[in-house]
Amino acid sequence: MIARKPLYIFIAVQRALFLRELGMRFSTSKMGLFWTFIEPFMQVLMFVLIHALVFPTSASNIDMSVFFALNFTAYNMFRNITMKSMGAFRANHALFIYKQVKPIDTIFARISVEIFITGIIISLFLLIGLYFDFDINIKNIPMVTVGFIWLILFSLGMGLILAISDTYYPSVGKIVNIFMMLLMFGSAIFYSIEMMPTEVQNFLLINPLTHFMEIIHGSYFYSLDDQFVDYTYILLWTVSYLFGGLWLYRHLEEKIISL
Repeated sequence: MIARKPLYIFIAVQRALFLRELGMRFSTSKMGLFWTFIEPFMQVLMFVLIHALVFPTSASNIDMSVFFALNFTAYNMFRNITMKSMGAFRANHALFIYKQVKPIDTIFARISVEIFITGIIISLFLLIGLYFDFDINIKNIPMVTVGFIWLILFSLGMGLILAISDTYYPSVGKIVNIFMMLLMFGSAIFYSIEMMPTEVQNFLLINPLTHFMEIIHGSYFYSLDDQFVDYTYILLWTVSYLFGGLWLYRHLEEKIISL
């Protein structure tokens, strides 16, 4: 029998886990499938209406429908990657009896599913934007892409740390749920940093997620820029999360499998 190369094994495992995760996500509940794709549109619609009521005479050069759609797509991807990663080890523990399946493989598979779903949502937003003639002209497509990819790497590191923490302390999930809600209001999703007073700007920029949002919508809209983004700061956060998560995983992998 010819031994398969590690890369082939990894690809085969990822394909199987991806299909498994996708099937579990969409086959267990029709409502779950419906809400997966409707939630972003409901979020955008709600905040467009709120913005229209609170600022009825706003003379902003930004199409707020597109602004909210872009930001919620990025934030929901971050939130779902971290939250889904957190429960990956416990949900797939039975699969660890197979030597080919490593705990970290389940995180990669869940992230792949989230990227796939995000891609579909972006496509739907673009189709709606074209149909209703929204402002979908992108100032800098490469930098918007970089922003999303970098956010995925940041989310991977954070998700890996949370997955390990959740394995030993299941109550972590409740704390993270509350944290995610607070984070949504402090991450430049409903506004751009330049719209805020200087004192508030300094506080909001402590949050690395704010910088990612500024990269994404600052590179999308011609009337915005990335002047508030500290690339060194978010690089340190990303590397720290990835290094910390991988270091913990390397030292605790056997314990995670045996729990």
